[in-house]
Amino acid sequence: MTRDRDAEGRARNARPRDAFGRPLPHGAEGVARVPDDYAPTAQQAVEDGVEMLRLGRPFHAHEIFEGRWKSCPPEERELWQGLAQICVGLTHLQRGNTRGAETLLDRGAGRLAPIEGRPYGIDAALAARARSIDDLLAALGA
Repeated sequence: MTRDRDAEGRARNARPRDAFGRPLPHGAEGVARVPDDYAPTAQQAVEDGVEMLRLGRPFHAHEIFEGRWKSCPPEERELWQGLAQICVGLTHLQRGNTRGAETLLDRGAGRLAPIEGRPYGIDAALAARARSIDDLLAALGA
């Protein structure tokens, strides 16, 4: 089996993906992907990430926020990593993995909780909302 690698030998997954971010067979029709080298400005990350969430595609929103997290100033990393983790939690929820959803929603909320105000227009209360989803899943015994 041949693995997808970049020029430096790092693993890449060139397979197409469905709307939930699941890999599809090579040659299948997938949805547009976020490029591996995507390094958006903060405002572009917010706009693109919110649009993906509106379309019900949190996996793709996660890739957008991850692109910003990897290219942002050190003092912003918790914000972008927290947003990416919440989106992965929502992805797990879409895929029926409630345990994974609880874990990632909690991690993301933990990263966002200390952030105050509305950096880049992002409501810092998002952490509480992510935790409430996590608490609901736990209460349901999921």
